[in-house]
Amino acid sequence: MTETPKRRIATDLIHAGRIRSDMAENAEALFLTSGFVYDSAEQAEAVFNNEIPHYQYSRFANPTVAMLEGKLAKIEGAEACRCTATGMAAVHAAMLSHLKTGDRVVAARALFGSCHWIVNNLLPQYGIERVFVDGSDLAAWQAALSQKTALVLLETPSNPMLDIVDLRAVCDLAHAAGAIVVVDNVFATPLLQRPMEFGADVVVYSATKHMDGQGRVLGGAVLGSQKWITEVFQPFFRNTGPAMSPFNAWVILKGLETMGLRVAAQSANAEKVANFLASSPKIARALYPARQDHPQHKLAMAQMTAGGTLVAFEVKGGKEAAFRLMNAFQIITISNNLGDTKSLATHPATTTHMRIGAEERAKLGITDGIIRLSVGLEDAQDLIEDLAQALEKV
Repeated sequence: MTETPKRRIATDLIHAGRIRSDMAENAEALFLTSGFVYDSAEQAEAVFNNEIPHYQYSRFANPTVAMLEGKLAKIEGAEACRCTATGMAAVHAAMLSHLKTGDRVVAARALFGSCHWIVNNLLPQYGIERVFVDGSDLAAWQAALSQKTALVLLETPSNPMLDIVDLRAVCDLAHAAGAIVVVDNVFATPLLQRPMEFGADVVVYSATKHMDGQGRVLGGAVLGSQKWITEVFQPFFRNTGPAMSPFNAWVILKGLETMGLRVAAQSANAEKVANFLASSPKIARALYPARQDHPQHKLAMAQMTAGGTLVAFEVKGGKEAAFRLMNAFQIITISNNLGDTKSLATHPATTTHMRIGAEERAKLGITDGIIRLSVGLEDAQDLIEDLAQALEKV
């Protein structure tokens, strides 16, 4: 038997996961159907007994969604993938499918606001212990993982401050404590960082971001081993119903075809924008993993192939100055989304991280002057000029 040659990611973004119907279509088919039919009652019984393969119901599986799952598994280097309605559905389902009362979770403190809420507020309601640590402090990880733990959750780079976690070291510590490691890789994308290569067990995404990349639809993805997906995740997913719409899956499939080009161009733009911001006397600090002055630059570049599409920066003068700057933008748009072709800015302290509270924001370094900028595909010089004219208003 001839082995299929290993393809590079740019090719897999176009061709991986395709399921062609007997209509011989070139573009992926959109299967907008809630249910599927059977030739006989006996066939339906056999399908529900898992004796023969057959689609049953789009809450369980759908051909269009299956194409997306196959493509994402291929580019991530994972054995299996399940797509969910949103990125937060992916995080929630990945955690709750694995955990039970009495378990213990260790999480990096630097999490997206809703992820922080799940760990801090929801898990204790089910009798699950949670411990937060400074993600960049290996000693803190070592102390927290010195006792039996069920699950570790982290983001790297983190939202919004672009903190970097040493994936290999934390995965080794977590596995020694009996935990699986769940990594939210949305900022890096599978193009710039593949956490499983450093020991992660599960990777989650908001496909709403770079995978769609054009601000159109919501979606999420959970990737892991075939055994974990089949035995742990799938029963939870099937019976709780956080399924992705086939239409959304089709849109994201189209987005993936250009993701490689977009992420590369956006990352190049982001580095130029970060360099400009770092030179402004009105900016207290500009954070970008590919810059030498990022506190964890060396680690970031050991795990990532580029700095990514996000820049975090602090405007001198706090909230008032940050708002004045944002309100003066002429090209950059105020929005809490990211990974879009359009450049989008948000003020985390009053939006995405408002509900974690001032004390927790202070621990994360999210001051009232911090702005998170998702850099798009506009001309980099136009973005720099837009920032320059806005800074004149501060």
